[in-house]
Amino acid sequence: KPYQCSQCEKAFSDKSTFIGHQRTYTGEKPYQWGQCDKAFSQNDGLIKHQRIHTGEKPYQCGQCDKTFSQNSSLIRHHKTHTGEKPQCSKAFSKHSNVIHTGEKPYQCNQCEKAFSDKSTFIRHQTTHTGEKPYQCGQCDKTFSQNYNLKLHQRTHTGEK
Repeated sequence: KPYQCSQCEKAFSDKSTFIGHQRTYTGEKPYQWGQCDKAFSQNDGLIKHQRIHTGEKPYQCGQCDKTFSQNSSLIRHHKTHTGEKPQCSKAFSKHSNVIHTGEKPYQCNQCEKAFSDKSTFIRHQTTHTGEKPYQCGQCDKTFSQNYNLKLHQRTHTGEK
């Protein structure tokens, strides 16, 4: 591998991957998204982030047709069909068994809160990032969660 990092001694065969790795030390984030203040050190980070705004979900499960914005989420999802639990060695035949046992395998590394459900955990993480990807089309107010946007939109329609 011709590209060697002088900071950590990792080696890379691909120059662009090496350059992206070096940005972890320099902090450089040349890939900017115009709709929010997010910037990324690598282009694939920008592409993944853009899907939050566009709602694009190009990865589809062949067993249940559920779609995902990232391939890693699809791979993790596949394990729900086998009962395998990727976060630890425990396995459950049904998702409800995780809830009924009180298991909370998803732990926030910023505040130590734990969650039994991955989607709730992901939603929680926006409280730390300040990210508000859901925007009202009528008044430009932004929200960290789609549910809160839907509630807000009722103020424009008068719906209770």
